[in-house]
Amino acid sequence: QVQLVESGGGLVQPGGSLRLSCAASGFTFSTYAMSWYRRAPGKERELVATITSAGDSTNYADSVKGRFTISRHNAKNTVYLQMNSLKPEDTAVYYCNAVHRLVPRYNYWGQGTQVTVSS
Repeated sequence: QVQLVESGGGLVQPGGSLRLSCAASGFTFSTYAMSWYRRAPGKERELVATITSAGDSTNYADSVKGRFTISRHNAKNTVYLQMNSLKPEDTAVYYCNAVHRLVPRYNYWGQGTQVTVSS
């Protein structure tokens, strides 16, 4: 059974930091590119960051470049999102996504974790 379980969300003040984790199981993690998406209230889902299956390349949305860092530990089947200098506009539900590097129809989602940036 495929599972992606996000954790690490919560309430943080502007300028603060959070580290999200996504633990994967039920598939061969090292063959999947991993991404973090977010959906803010009243807005469409946004791609935040992506990392290749080998972890040798990353991409970020312009809105988070220089503040967020995506990383992965293939031996632990886990992907991370380090979020620094958080802003109120980063408030959203953050979702973990896995896409097979060769067969994109193998595409899985986590249940999401809430991040709220507020004073």
